[in-house]
Parts: sequence; C-alpha cells; structure tokens
Amino acid sequence: MSDASRAVRRIAHLDMDAFYASVELLRRPDLRGQPVAIGGRGDPTRRGVVTTATYEARAFGIHSGMALSVAARLCPQCVFLPVDFDRYREVSRQFKQALTQVTTAIEDRGIDEVYLDLTEVPGEDRDLALRLQAAVFEATGLTCSIGIGPNKLVAKIASDLDKPRGISLVGAEQIAQRLWPLAARKIPGIGPKADARLKALGIETIGQLAASDPGWLVQQFTERYGRWLHRAAHGLDDRPLDLDPEPRSRSRETTFQQDLHPVRDWQQLAQVLAALSKQVSEDLRKRGYRGRTVGIKLRFADFRTVTRDRTVETPLDDATGIRKLAFECLTRVELKRPIRLVGVRVGELSPANQAMAPSSVVPQDDRAASQSQLADRRPVRNARIPAAGGSLPLFDLMDEAPDLPDN
Repeated sequence: MSDASRAVRRIAHLDMDAFYASVELLRRPDLRGQPVAIGGRGDPTRRGVVTTATYEARAFGIHSGMALSVAARLCPQCVFLPVDFDRYREVSRQFKQALTQVTTAIEDRGIDEVYLDLTEVPGEDRDLALRLQAAVFEATGLTCSIGIGPNKLVAKIASDLDKPRGISLVGAEQIAQRLWPLAARKIPGIGPKADARLKALGIETIGQLAASDPGWLVQQFTERYGRWLHRAAHGLDDRPLDLDPEPRSRSRETTFQQDLHPVRDWQQLAQVLAALSKQVSEDLRKRGYRGRTVGIKLRFADFRTVTRDRTVETPLDDATGIRKLAFECLTRVELKRPIRLVGVRVGELSPANQAMAPSSVVPQDDRAASQSQLADRRPVRNARIPAAGGSLPLFDLMDEAPDLPDN
C-alpha cells in the first residue's frame, strides 16, 4: 500500500508475544527455550490457571485458562512461575511509550496490545511495522507481532497470522485470499458457543460465512449479531480508534483451593463474594471511578463459566452497594454444582467527580459482546440461594471482610 494510493485507513494492531512469560524470561534468561507457564502462585499443586505460556509450552497443548494441574500433566518438565502484575504493568507502560516515537494515535486495548492509526504516518507498511518492532525491543527487550489492515478488525486478525515476531499486511483487496480460508472463530467476537452454532449450520470458515445470506444469519442469530457476522466476514469495520479511553471496568476474582459446595460451603462463598466486592470498591476509589454495572462470574468444577450483571442508574463505588448487587446477581444463577472460581466486576465506569443521576435500580439488558455469551447471561427464573443450617440474610455479612489473594 503506497502513500500516493492510500484512500483508506491504515490501522495496525500490535500484540506482544507471550507477554507475561517473556517478561519473566528477562529475569530468568536461563529458562529460554524451555516450556514455561505463568499462573497463580506458580505452584501446579495448588489451584490456579495458566495466564500465559511460552511457545515451547504451547507445543505441549498448554494454553491460557488451563488449570495449572492439567498443564503439569501435559508437560511434567514445564517450569511454573507466579504472576507479577506490578512488573507487567511497568513493562507495558514502557513499550507503549516507545510506540509514540512512530505515532501518538494509539488506542490502549490492555496490558499487552494496542491499535495504532498509521494513516497519516509517512512510509510503507512493512517499514513502519519494523520501526514499531524495533522501538518495542529497544525499550523492553521484548518482541511483538503486528498486523496492518484497513480497519481494526482486519488488523487484529492479521496480527495473529504469523506469531511470534510476525508482520502480516492485509489490504482490503487481500481479504478474500488471506482471511476467508481461516476458521470463522478467528474473527474477534465469535466465541465458542457462536462457533459451535455456526458449525452446526455448516459454516466453518470465514469465507463460508461471507457467502451466507445476511437475512438467513439474522434468522439464525439476532438482527444485530447476524448482520455483524456478515460484515465482519467481509472485513468491514468502521469503528474509530478510541485515543483517550476511560477504563471500562475493574474486577477481582479468586480460585478456590478446593471446590466449594453451594450449600455446605455457603458461608465461605458469601464471605469471599463480600471480600471481592470490598477489593473492587477499594480499587475504584483509589483510581477515582464509580460504575453503574455490577457483575459476578462463577466457574464451576466442570469449567463451565457463567456471568450475571445488574445495572443501576446512579454510579457507585461503595463496598456495601457493590456487595448487595453482587448477591442479587447470584440469585439469578442456578447453584447445583461445586464452584471453582468466583469473581466480582464493576463496569460502565465514569469519573467519581461527575454529577450523578437520580438513583433507581433498572434491569440490566443482556448486551453480550457476541451471541456466544447470551446463553450464560439469561436469568434463571425462581432461582434461590441455598443456605447451610437455616436461612442466611443475603446482606448480613461483614463490612470489613478479610482481603483474599488473587489467583
């Protein structure tokens, strides 16, 4: 794509290669070339999940979200290290600052990835990608992969095509050739459930999705999601970069060393939920934010994960308010299986010094990012929270709950 012929946007997606693991290898260069997994306290005999793994570990089937114990069985020689989020955040700031040498039009998408608008930056695509990679490496000693395309969607898919240290350039005229042969799940926003549904309909590739009638997709999914699927398969995405993003949410979660029984261990579950609510409240107040949406996440022993949200008109940051809404969300979950993990999240954030609307509770719309999440977000009618040894008042819990370690 030359400077003279560019009539469309030029967007880059930069994704750090195995970020947490790579940061750890800077401190432990003796582990280079070995299978290494980062997660929890770095002890596969304790509960926890893999946050990331080196490419050598991934060759054994180890991946993010996998239980540490399972990873240890897949690769007995794997080295496990604990997470160090303070260090990861520090290195994240370093690589993002280095990118401003090339452009300041940067959308921060998380600790290890960004979008960059290169439309007005002189130079050829590959030369700019090499400059970005060099800036990151000089600042941190780490590598990254970059995809460049006409929009955010294509750039993000492209950045994953040639990892690690990859550079993938996909112009609008190359979408059919480069993207259509890929599995449909490669499109960000198509999760496991939507992917399974598409496969059941005979659609496995992006090309097959692109060839589908949009009206038929709407019938199979929803109006909004069906039309989005068709546009995404054609590489269409007009979202602008958010160059000054506010934080979207704050969350805390913990993995239990032993699965909690929803009845026998109800008191412990309730105390943990209260403690997590308190931690999220402290995080919000420390950063000067309030939020309108409170949600919970439960992962059961079979690794099925469900989420429930509740939205209020008045943003809140107090532990009591967050806790009450978290327990209200819990009443919408059918608690019949042992619980492995619990989390609390506050979203739809706004600065705490903004004027607040009159208070009233309103139901939360099930606005899943993709159809794949809808099933787990539907309320369970007439669900009841079990109590051990008699009824337990939902909110009759300690305000000063003990802090719990994150896993």
